[in-house]
Amino acid sequence: MLNLAYSAMPIHLQHRSTLLRLVICCCLCFFYSSAKATDSLRLQKISIDQVTFPGLRYLPGDRDSASFSIPFSRIGNLLLIKAKADSTEGNFVLDTGCPGLVLNRTYFRNYATSTDHAVETQGITGTSSLITEHTNVRHFSFGSIQQYNVKANMANLGAIENSKGVKVLGLIGVQFLENCELIIDFEENLLYFHIIGRREIKTYRHVMLTDTASYHIIPFEMTDSRIIIRTNIAGKKLRFIVDCAAETNILDSRLPDKIFSNFNVTGKVNLVGVGNKKVEALKGHLSNFSIGNRMITDMPVLITNLEKTCFSYGGCVDGILGLENLSLQKIGFNFATNKMYIWK
Repeated sequence: MLNLAYSAMPIHLQHRSTLLRLVICCCLCFFYSSAKATDSLRLQKISIDQVTFPGLRYLPGDRDSASFSIPFSRIGNLLLIKAKADSTEGNFVLDTGCPGLVLNRTYFRNYATSTDHAVETQGITGTSSLITEHTNVRHFSFGSIQQYNVKANMANLGAIENSKGVKVLGLIGVQFLENCELIIDFEENLLYFHIIGRREIKTYRHVMLTDTASYHIIPFEMTDSRIIIRTNIAGKKLRFIVDCAAETNILDSRLPDKIFSNFNVTGKVNLVGVGNKKVEALKGHLSNFSIGNRMITDMPVLITNLEKTCFSYGGCVDGILGLENLSLQKIGFNFATNKMYIWK
């Protein structure tokens, strides 16, 4: 059975966009298991001591440390980096499908929290009553990025830890990437950051971007703190969320039949979401998928209904894209100019 146990994550209920966030969170925890999320962790695959980071690196000549790189460890499709919340340091998942900071309740249970009232909301598997729990972090940092008095959601991330066999302190969302350029180098297992100043928005270019023939440029939009790209399948314009923590790609089952003409079904799975309700989804591969000038063949996809996953403003999305199929070498995002880079 396919267990999407991350639906237990607290959701900010002030906007309808939280319905979409539930689906993205489900993608983060895409794995085959019947185990339920608990605070009692059963870490059988890899311990925290085995996930090592060689340390922070600064690029030569950067007097203000605006440019720096951070090593990451890849566990499945998740990118783990070392970050620090107050005095607690360890593994955090870099998650572009998450708006802000999420802390694992297991390791921050002594933090004072505030609770929102339970609200009926809907996800891909039905209706559930969810309660959001928030706390404040005095100082959160990774690399040269530092923020103070950060509001964070509390969540039980035991399902992720048990499925991946690694200790996870929380999730780092797009809030920390504002006005930054991020390049993910999968060959070197490095994240390259540059904090873009107002005066260099139009002029800054990373050395890796010097050869413009070596990569594609795809414009993106930011809607409710999520990366949205547009593409075209079978003559229909579609909108996708780009989520670097997504464990699978998802396509809306309500799309026209002609879009699925190049979809090859390989089986069925059960999605377990809010309220422990189950829905059946098809899994398979899209034989052709294009993003900008980049063509992807045999892209693994889940097909399910995304009817209830709309933003508070700006309409709904047609699917969710992970990074695994977008680039075998490097991929980048400039959050100041809203440009995405995919190396050829």
